[in-house]
Parts: sequence; C-alpha cells; structure tokens
Amino acid sequence: MIVELLKSQPEIALFVSLALGYLIGSIRFGPISLGGVCGTLIVALVLGQTGARIAPDLKNVAFALFIFALGFTGGPQFFANIGRGWRYGLLSIVEIVSVMALVMIAVVVMKLDAGTAAGLLAGAATESAVIGTASEAIARLGIGDAQVSAMQAHIVTAYSVSYLFGLITIVLFTSQIAPIIMRVNLREEAARLFRQLGGDGVLDDGQRLALPPLVGRAFEVGPAAGTLVGAFEARYGNNITIERVLREQRQIDADAQFVLQPGDLVFIAGRRESMVEASASLGTEVSGEGFTKLLAQRVDVMLTRRDANGLTLAQLRERASPEDGRGIYVGALTRSDTTVPALPGTTVHRGDVLTLLGSPTDVARGAKRLGYVIQQTQKTDFVYLGLGVLVGMMIGRLGVNVGGVALVLGTGGGCLLSGLFFGWLRSHFPVVGSLPSAAAQVLKDFGLATFIAAVGLSAGPDAIKLVREYGLALPLVGILMVLIPGLLSLWIGRMFLKLEAPMLLGAIAGQQCSTPAISALVGVTGNSTPVIGYTITYALSNILLPLMGPVVVGLATKFG
Repeated sequence: MIVELLKSQPEIALFVSLALGYLIGSIRFGPISLGGVCGTLIVALVLGQTGARIAPDLKNVAFALFIFALGFTGGPQFFANIGRGWRYGLLSIVEIVSVMALVMIAVVVMKLDAGTAAGLLAGAATESAVIGTASEAIARLGIGDAQVSAMQAHIVTAYSVSYLFGLITIVLFTSQIAPIIMRVNLREEAARLFRQLGGDGVLDDGQRLALPPLVGRAFEVGPAAGTLVGAFEARYGNNITIERVLREQRQIDADAQFVLQPGDLVFIAGRRESMVEASASLGTEVSGEGFTKLLAQRVDVMLTRRDANGLTLAQLRERASPEDGRGIYVGALTRSDTTVPALPGTTVHRGDVLTLLGSPTDVARGAKRLGYVIQQTQKTDFVYLGLGVLVGMMIGRLGVNVGGVALVLGTGGGCLLSGLFFGWLRSHFPVVGSLPSAAAQVLKDFGLATFIAAVGLSAGPDAIKLVREYGLALPLVGILMVLIPGLLSLWIGRMFLKLEAPMLLGAIAGQQCSTPAISALVGVTGNSTPVIGYTITYALSNILLPLMGPVVVGLATKFG
C-alpha cells in the first residue's frame, strides 16, 4: 500500500526525503556530519526502490534556481578575488587540475563511464552542484534514454559513496594530519596570528568576549581641559570619539574643533583598549545619566571602492582623513555569508560586507564613502531573478567542440555564469535586483535538496548495481582524490606561497568546499583565523568546480 501511495503521489516521497534526509544529516559524530544534501540523497536512494519518480521539469527548475542563486551570491566575491587573492586562488586551481587528473586516471584504469566519473568528482570535492551540470551534459550526449538514466544514476551513487569518505578525510586531514606534517601546534599558531592581526584575545568556538571590543563611557573632564577634541582623539589613534558634551545642563554635539573645559561631562565611544588608555587623561568616570537621545546605529555596507580592495582595516582608517573616519567603527566583516574576524590586520576585498557602528550621521557618511547600505528588505525582485535565469538558459545552449570532446554548458553552467554576472551587476548598481540573503539561501537550500531528491529517486536499482560492480574501489578513489590535492596544496602553500598555517589549512578546506572541515578547524584553533583563507578558495572553487561537470563528462565519454 505504501509503495503504491509513493508511486501515485511522488511529492510525498520528495518531502519524506527532505525531512528524513535533513534529520539524518544533522546527526554529528564529533566534528563530522553528513549534511542535509547527502542525507536527502541517501533517503531518496532508498525510496527510489519503490518506483516513485519526480517529474523532470520540477528537477530542472529546482536546479536552475539553485545554481543561479549560488552564482548571484558568490558573484561579488568571485570577481574581487580573481586578482587580489591570487595566492589563495592558486590553491583552487591546484584542486581543480589535480582532481581532474585523478578522475581521468580512474576513468582509464577502472574503465569508468561518464556518470561514475562525474559522481566521483562531485563527491570527492564535496561539491553537490557538479551532479546537476554533469547530469545535463549526459542528457545531451545523444544516447538512448535507458543509458542516460543509468549513467545519471551512477552519478548520484558514486557521489554518495565518495562524498562520505571524502568528507571524513578532509576533516581529519585539515584538523589533525596536516598540523603533524607541518610540525606545528595549530592552537598556538592561531593565537599568535590572531595577535599579529591586532586581536587582543583568543575565543573558543561558540563563545563571545565578556569584554566587548567597542564600548561607550561617560567622564567628567579634568586633566583634558583646554584640549581640542580632534587633538585628544588623534593622541589615541582616532580609535575613540567624543560624541557629545554636557555643559551647564546643555548638550552639545562635539566636533574636532571643540575645546573641552573643566567640569564638562563627555560621552566617549570607541575601542576598549584605547578607552582604557585615555580614561586617566580625561578625568573621573560618571554614570552619564544626564545624556539623552544618544543614538548608535548599526548598518551593513557592501564595500565597492576600488582603492580599498586589498587594504587592511587599519590601513583603511589610516588613509581616511580625520573628518571622514571620525566616529565610524567596523564591528563585523562578512564574506561569502561567512563571518571573518574584523581585526586591524584583516584584509578587505570588494564585495565584503562591513558592519559599521556609530552615530547615525557618522555611519551615513562612512557608508557613502565605502559603498552602499544593504537595505533590510524582504522583497525579491522577480523581474531581475526571472531575467537572470532566462539569460542563463540561453547561455547554456552554447557549446564548443575541443579535440573531439563536445562541451556544452547546459542550463546549470549557463545559470551559474548568469548568476555571477547579475550578482556582480547588483553589487555595482544596488538600486535594482533585490534578492535578500535569506531568500537566496532558501533558493539554494531548497533548490539543491529538491534536485538531489529527484535524482536520488530516479536512480532506483541502478545504484545497487554500481556498488556491487566496484565495491571498495569507489571509497578508496574518493579518499585519494582528497589526500593528493590536499598534500599538493599543503606543500605549495607552505614552501612557495609562505602562507600562515591556520590560513593555509582554512584555504585547503575552502578549495574542497567543505563547511564541516572549517568548523573542525575553528574548533581546534580556538579562533576564526582559518576563515580568512577559507572564504577566498571557497568562493572560487564553488564556482569553478560545477563548470567542470560537462568537462569530465566529455573527457570520460571520449577516453572511458
């Protein structure tokens, strides 16, 4: 009865796959969890034995929305990191070249078909989007429907097997094996790097500073009487700002030319370490109850200034005039939806989102000079979204023939490139194309999970045949396809690029598109310095690897 129900109403099988898959994917074994996508695929493969099938149109629409949203959100970071982040970007190239070479060796030695080869690439690189681009490429090979279905089933089966072993390998390699090879204490290295970048303490994962870095306090002016506000602030590196003065029960907004007098009550805001240093020069601290209508604003600003690309936060402040930078503080830095430590030595890139703190006037001035304010809207511009997907579909029809290998981007590759362009365009002309980050995340999560569930259900009995045919060979190849690129990147990054150990290991986790690996690294290091390297390679690999789907299908078809 259940089998007939699932066959007659396959939407039930779809949502059972999503619900159970994400439940299974959330189970953790130390730092390792399968994740919702892999969990959904496993459940869908089981339910696929009942004969439940999802209509191909739904599968194609879901993947088009996912891959466009992926390109849209990654566009600004992708283009920003092509030039400036070349040292980390080189590791993404190492990953792609070495993985493609290993896949082709496996194709020749093991006589793999194009589907199995693409599945190995997707699973070992932990990049689920390859499944979609490779599936489309197989559908365009001009072979029979039965062969197409069998090879697409081989993609998801090879992916599920190699993904599991590849995931465990990359987590253990970055957090445990690589530090032993480099002979470093990763926690001590991360603490040293944190201090070198201007941090004043080390945080364990999931914890917050009990002493916040930005504070506001009130003082009665004593030793500082007769001093210009601008001169006093400059004495402490402009890391503090006297925002307001209470004189004779009258509140005055202080500017740089304001002269402090004995008995003035001042409200001062800024970085805690500078505040502690300046407090003795100011006078006695008071409660500040006399101040009213003191406002602090927090806004997210996307950095678009060309001359700011590649500067550290400290250099950004130094290059701003005292008038332009006064009263503006960076409370957080987000890159590719990942929080990066906002330390003085942290390098910023175009496309980064800076969280500015300060008075409304100061923050508005800073946002205007740095980029544009990200409006907190919940509305999606469906004109922009629909046009972007349509352009992607048209691009996907383009193809070339290289050495007898037919390379066609397909809807997936086309929508990925279109998403990159439309995301970049949105970052430069923010008045059009609203796609809130929460909406983009839903498109990515639901689109990919729905696509994966659909292909898992359609795999059916072909999945079991592939596992019986190759046995332990698939897991072994998956492990090698993680270890060899990882060791190459470790050697190149350490010997030639001279990257710091925490950032290098973060970059290796990013080139592998592995969120569990960076989570494990942050837990081992005790702070978020590995994230700085992770975000750049993750942005590049997340875009470049899906484009390899049609390439590996074309090469495997010719040489397999």
